[in-house]
Amino acid sequence: MQEVIIATKNAGKAKEFEDMFRPLGYKVKTLLDFPELHDVDETGNTFEENAILKAETISKALDKIVIADDSGLAIDALNGRPGIFSARYAGEEKSDEANMVKVLGELQNVADDDRQARFYCALAVAAPGLETFTVTGTCEGMILREKRGTFGFGYDPIFYVIEKDKAMAELIPEEKAHISHRAHALRKLESQLPILFSEGK
Repeated sequence: MQEVIIATKNAGKAKEFEDMFRPLGYKVKTLLDFPELHDVDETGNTFEENAILKAETISKALDKIVIADDSGLAIDALNGRPGIFSARYAGEEKSDEANMVKVLGELQNVADDDRQARFYCALAVAAPGLETFTVTGTCEGMILREKRGTFGFGYDPIFYVIEKDKAMAELIPEEKAHISHRAHALRKLESQLPILFSEGK
């Protein structure tokens, strides 16, 4: 089975990538499998820039093909926030609960019809001797007024998926794997994977 390295220490993301790559015949490893590697500073101004930074840094360190994800939530009524700061929106300590509380507080007086939002994902692929490239995916929805569901992670409990008439956290993993922003980005990447692995190391 071909091995693919995902540049993340987020257990939730790691599980989603495993679920998406397994049917394609790829075994996933993450930065949790390489404890000697340090976190990459995300100093970019966009999801794409941060994904490229992570992918290229880890690919250079391991001399292998690496896929890095940078993703987050963009809310129209908040001018695109939390955006690239999604993971630490409520403070330097990562806390899904605190982030959701902050978002719900900021949207408290925003009408139901004006709570449009989307999850955005940028995947960057870096490999020794090859030019780094990115693909992106989105999932459109609305921000709920309270949490619903127990699946997923991050902002999933307050993100309403219109096409499913459910919160993202009410979707079982198999359902989410078909409609998420990450799934949409991966579908764009899928056709390029065999070429990538034949050309890269």
